[in-house]
Amino acid sequence: MIIDEIEIRVRYGETDQMGVVHHGNYALYLEMARTEWLRSLGVSYKEMEEQGVMLPVISMSLNYKKSAYYDEVIKVKTLLKKAPSVRIDFDFEITNQEGELLVVANTVLAFINMKTKRPMKCPKYILDLIPE
Repeated sequence: MIIDEIEIRVRYGETDQMGVVHHGNYALYLEMARTEWLRSLGVSYKEMEEQGVMLPVISMSLNYKKSAYYDEVIKVKTLLKKAPSVRIDFDFEITNQEGELLVVANTVLAFINMKTKRPMKCPKYILDLIPE
């Protein structure tokens, strides 16, 4: 299992008039966390795309426990529990500054060959970076 964690300060534009984060912004937070998870391995989305690999989201689920608020610093923990194949499955936990659980989420992405637009196996150079 590989775990990475990022911190995000909630911006005003991500909230409603009550200062609560709009539910749609959590998808962006999860994307930021996945990108940084890959970067922590030494891989960037940009490099993957330059090598002809896309990673579109094919499934996303979020379970909201508590609200996040404007100007709070939230932590997004990203967990990879098993080695990817044609798909890569991430679990997430989002907490507030007090460590309270706000959101539990999951995303599944597919490795896609950009030329053929068809699913492909996870590139070996990524698999080699993931400890067993």
